[in-house]
Amino acid sequence: MKKKLVSFFKKNPGKAIKARELAKQLQVTEEHDYQSLKAVLHKLLEEDVIVRQGKRFQLKIMKEAVITGELQMHPRGFGFVLPKKEVGRDIFIAGRNLGTAFHGDIVEVALFAEQKKKAKNLEGEITKIIKRRITEVVGTLKKSDSLFFIEPEMKEMRRDIYIDEKNIHDAKVGDRVVVSEIVWESPKQNPEGKIIEVLAKTSRSDVELLSIAKEFNLPVNFPERVIQEAEKIPLEISAEEISTRVDYRNKVVMTIDPDDAKDFDDALSVEILENGNFAVGIHIADVSHYVVKDTPLDKESEKRGNSVYLVGQVIPMLPERLSNNICSLVPNEERLTYSVIAELTARGKLIDYKIKKSIIKSKRRFTYDEAQKIIETGEGDFSTEVLLLNKLALTLRKKRFKEGSVNFSTSEIKFQLDENGNPLRAYLYITKQSNNLVEEFMLLANKVVAHHIGFVKKESDRKPFLYRIHDRPDKDKIAEFAKFIKSFGYHYSADNLSKASSINQLMEEVKGKEEELLVNEIAIRSMAKAIYSTENIGHYGLGFPYYTHFTSPIRRYSDLLVHRMLFEYIEKQKKPVYGEEQLSAICENISACERKAVDAERLSVKLKQVELMRSHLGEEFHGIISGVTHFGIFVKITDVLAEGLIHVRDLEGDYYLYDEKKYALIGKASKKMFRLGDKIQVKLIRVNQERMELDFLIIE
Repeated sequence: MKKKLVSFFKKNPGKAIKARELAKQLQVTEEHDYQSLKAVLHKLLEEDVIVRQGKRFQLKIMKEAVITGELQMHPRGFGFVLPKKEVGRDIFIAGRNLGTAFHGDIVEVALFAEQKKKAKNLEGEITKIIKRRITEVVGTLKKSDSLFFIEPEMKEMRRDIYIDEKNIHDAKVGDRVVVSEIVWESPKQNPEGKIIEVLAKTSRSDVELLSIAKEFNLPVNFPERVIQEAEKIPLEISAEEISTRVDYRNKVVMTIDPDDAKDFDDALSVEILENGNFAVGIHIADVSHYVVKDTPLDKESEKRGNSVYLVGQVIPMLPERLSNNICSLVPNEERLTYSVIAELTARGKLIDYKIKKSIIKSKRRFTYDEAQKIIETGEGDFSTEVLLLNKLALTLRKKRFKEGSVNFSTSEIKFQLDENGNPLRAYLYITKQSNNLVEEFMLLANKVVAHHIGFVKKESDRKPFLYRIHDRPDKDKIAEFAKFIKSFGYHYSADNLSKASSINQLMEEVKGKEEELLVNEIAIRSMAKAIYSTENIGHYGLGFPYYTHFTSPIRRYSDLLVHRMLFEYIEKQKKPVYGEEQLSAICENISACERKAVDAERLSVKLKQVELMRSHLGEEFHGIISGVTHFGIFVKITDVLAEGLIHVRDLEGDYYLYDEKKYALIGKASKKMFRLGDKIQVKLIRVNQERMELDFLIIE
């Protein structure tokens, strides 16, 4: 298919053509072949072979090698530019070619000539800063001789920020402060800024939240006009509104969520039908009823893109009146919902479905642990419904993996905090059947909604819509992953690892072993990132040809949009709520917001890990070698997943050389080898909380 398409575009360099018209030209008639054609078109867009103009595709004629993208800094002083819209290979930027760009900036890159075709990354130089991401920085005020400067907490910030004495205000040396109005005009000099806030005077947990929020430019407080709009929304539901909805208030509807959840945006119900099939109701908070398009509330939600869940705290997408009250599906209260009612056989086959606005009154709020206890004992409130839902979920899950879903097992670290937000202990959160129960029905609802809108017989019937897409893995990254797992004794070819069945087989092999977490982590990194797009190419990781996000509108703007478009298309049959270009721009924004949220959440976890480890200085731990470089060995502590470094200078008794092919440090005289995946005992010898660094020593 790829050869056919490339050949067509090269023979018709000036021709701009729609996908359906292209299919006719190439005599592609079957629907699955057409989906394959669209997937290849997306790949050619990524590879910069073709360009898109509206709905038409055309061969790209290179005029000059200048690319726009987001700079991601590495703590070691170099960076990568990620081309906009996830297209093309990442571009390596050496430290000398970064100019005055900060981590996260949108920049223009000039590619160097004579790039190697098989190189994993292109290389270039930053020539222009289009947009600064970082406007405020958190750091510690320090002084050297007569000069004041801020040492940023963000490791990717590669320079200290000088502060003129007149711009220090009330801050004292050693204070944690916020710096704004940052100016950086020459890479030969350091940036300069002004202190606008001293954080040391607030509580520790608030300092942490503000610090992360400033670093990732996350808005913490809502504008007054947004709060006022939310306060005016009535809690009462009118009889007129109820009359337009499917009524589930007298049926058994329940929520199953984490024990610390406050915003409940999904609920479940199940009934046995006369024909022996099952009607499963997936009821989602109807946020779109309250958040109206283009209002201040809507614009603020779009700007935020999603809620950000930090350790012990949350930066919500919606004001609390909506997220924790009006929209939240709390028990024994009437709530407006948007429901997918799926008719399933005992074997998990979808027979029919309805997508309807509804009203519910949840009969019970279960935590995952409470639901799990019912699954294990068969006893408890609404045990009949919980057990039936679990049985169906197990069937759906088994069927999904058989049909092409990748079975990744991600590990989540949880913390027990004291009243001041200090970590008392950390532990791995184990996913159980109750978690999988909820997940399977959310996946089903998302798939049903996407298929309902996305599957059309004629191109003219296609409507602008928001999809959650996941491309096939990059061949180079999969080849690197195959090489990586070989060091653990697992032998898979790159070709095999591009298939879901082979990845699932590998995941089954590593299950329960010490390297399981590490192999899963690297496997996920080897995959493409899922993003939002108006152009559907399917979801590789789930094995779904159509997929979207519908089930979490309290915390994701994508789902709120999907609710809006779905209602207009199904009930009102009006013209699209959003044009293709507007929707595409929103997709790009919320994909970027999602990446920021993930980075912020990771930093929050790392902060707590380092803070916790500080109280265990001098103690011994069991770990696994998670990375090897010329300057040392990275070790991941297996019980709390904290990662630190054993510096090569702390490896006594020999001179160690780095063998890149073997992922190992090898003693020159002793030939002693420290390899990726080796299990070792270590002692924590240094903790640098400001730089979030842990240093270990090997215990023989």
